[in-house]
Amino acid sequence: MNRFAFAEPSSVQAASELLADTTRRALPLAGGVDLLGELKDRIVEPDLLVNLKTIRELDYVRFDSDGTLRLGALATLAAVAGHDRIRREFPALAQAAASVGSPEIRNVGTVGGNLCQRPRCFYYRSSLHRCLKKGGDVCFTTLGNSRYHAILGGGPSFIVHPSDLAPALIACDARVLIAAPSGKKDVPLEKFYVLPSVRLDHETILKPGEIVTEVVVPSASSATAGARGLFLKFREKESFDFALASVAASLKIEGDVCRSARVVLGGVAPVPWRSEEAERVVTGKSIDVPIAVLAADAALKDASPLPHNGYKVPLAKALVQRALLSLSGRDGEPGPA
Repeated sequence: MNRFAFAEPSSVQAASELLADTTRRALPLAGGVDLLGELKDRIVEPDLLVNLKTIRELDYVRFDSDGTLRLGALATLAAVAGHDRIRREFPALAQAAASVGSPEIRNVGTVGGNLCQRPRCFYYRSSLHRCLKKGGDVCFTTLGNSRYHAILGGGPSFIVHPSDLAPALIACDARVLIAAPSGKKDVPLEKFYVLPSVRLDHETILKPGEIVTEVVVPSASSATAGARGLFLKFREKESFDFALASVAASLKIEGDVCRSARVVLGGVAPVPWRSEEAERVVTGKSIDVPIAVLAADAALKDASPLPHNGYKVPLAKALVQRALLSLSGRDGEPGPA
């Protein structure tokens, strides 16, 4: 890796000012799980690393008196996965955090880092391929192996978003707080991510000097984030792997009728992919097998598989069906033959 300077600011404002300096390329360092790999592979070559871990005020998990959950950007995945109240009130979030990597990774990986991590596409990570994400002229997925790539929202790059936390948090209607030299922003997490057709050089709306400081999750008693939540993830190996497909679902059910729903897919698109079509199918209805099948079909109706990843369509449909039936208490019912 190249030589770089190392700064340890003591405040968010100081870190933001260092990262906003356009005279040198500066990058933030949190848990380092993603960034250190990019440095070693020379995918990024910053002039300055800004260590956020010295800003102690960003490391917390707490609940407000009204039940709102607040996660500091430096809270670890292990802290989220193991928090008793999160496991009770936001089970999808705890399940998503527990699914990330290994115990060692969860002990150092942070909420902010997981949400802001860069693509795991092997062409992007390869020093031999100057792909679109690195300023090149072609997405090599269109010429080579597309097994792990997008079936929804792809083009001109076909990366998939690697975060497991993001779909679960979006299913819980979370917001993200961003600090910048010019002030603060409060953005729905769903709007935090951008497709490659909008921005190729990054996957979020973050600009130089902007830092994620907090994630805010509405109380589990609210109309859009009921305690009936679930995160399901399918990966090639159970021990330590990214999602081939995942789904986070949050339902508010009164009696046996679904009053509101949020369904978000992971591992299938360049951003966490919320399916309002699937949500409309189940809202106002009692969710049984036929309704779950219709919702799954609606979630994947716009899928456009590449030559090697068509398997993701039935896989994602099966996860949507399983999540909806499980949350409705009908997970033991047989599905279609």
